[in-house]
Amino acid sequence: MDGDRVEIDGGIMEGGGQILRVSTALSCLLGLPLRVRRIRAGRSQPGLRPQHLSGLEIVRDLCDGKLNGGEIGSTEITFTPGKIKGGTHIADTKTAGSVCLLMQVAMPCVLFAASPSELRLKGGTNAEMAPQIDYTVMVFKPIVEKFNFTFNCDIKRRGYYPQGGGEVVVQMSPVKELSPINLTERGTVTKIYGRAFVAGALPIKLAKDMSAAAVRCIRREIRDLYINIQPVREPDDQAIGTGSGIIIVAETSTGCLLAGSSLGKRGKNADKVGIEAAEILLQNLKHGGTVDDSLQDQLIIFMALAKGVSRVKSGPITLHTQTAIHFAEQLTKAKFTVTKSEEEDPSNDTYIIECQGMGMINPNL
Repeated sequence: MDGDRVEIDGGIMEGGGQILRVSTALSCLLGLPLRVRRIRAGRSQPGLRPQHLSGLEIVRDLCDGKLNGGEIGSTEITFTPGKIKGGTHIADTKTAGSVCLLMQVAMPCVLFAASPSELRLKGGTNAEMAPQIDYTVMVFKPIVEKFNFTFNCDIKRRGYYPQGGGEVVVQMSPVKELSPINLTERGTVTKIYGRAFVAGALPIKLAKDMSAAAVRCIRREIRDLYINIQPVREPDDQAIGTGSGIIIVAETSTGCLLAGSSLGKRGKNADKVGIEAAEILLQNLKHGGTVDDSLQDQLIIFMALAKGVSRVKSGPITLHTQTAIHFAEQLTKAKFTVTKSEEEDPSNDTYIIECQGMGMINPNL
């Protein structure tokens, strides 16, 4: 280590942008200087892509930090954090890079700022390989707010691949500390709802076809529930480019939210998009956990920062989650254990992720 920089190997485990997001957010929060080597080493285009760079830049800006190696394609950066301040911060991927991934890196930081923050995030709102903004609002937001904070997320404009151009404004106030969560009781599914959307040059019929196909697919497994998947056409003045997709959410009697989503693309028929989302949802319902595969890893950093013991019951642990746990433990004093859940039904592949959080206290409040 030079001085006392924490050394991070960006090429291990999941080996992608997530390592950067978790480690720079924690570096910013804990005041730990950081060096990340071998960034995205195993990817077809290694190094920083525009979206990763915008994520690093927003963290640098919101804590007056120093970033070296911050250019597209760079495989090594050093980051020296300063003091986290509130106010308005803008991040623009200038591509269809995901605004939700920008939110993932910035949000934990501004929770421990000195004053309220507004994040203006620009890029793709519904991008491949990232949560859709609808997922962030419908699933991530209500669950993550159980850590005892709230935020407002306003979708100003949607932007699709390849040009992006979407904008989302997130407003949040800082907290003194985060409370632990206990999400171990699934309960029974009480309702299923969602939205199938088209934008730009696509006809509303496609949204109706996606919705109908998804409903038929779910009906084969779940017969007695009303399923309400609204077909919508995004208003032209609130969407840039042409895109389509669907998100379906199942809500349970204990307040759990699990989802399946899918994006349309040229040459993929609408029925297939709807069925894909429905199958992901059914898969997430089958394992008996309280969170779906997409939420699992997004909760890790908050569990690590919270005060006390958090418990989450999940399906099989994803590589993204294992990676988030590895780096959260490396950088904080949080301690995670993952144990197979002792289920009444042994065919359920469920696990308990337990974390003794570090109890981060906001030094600015």
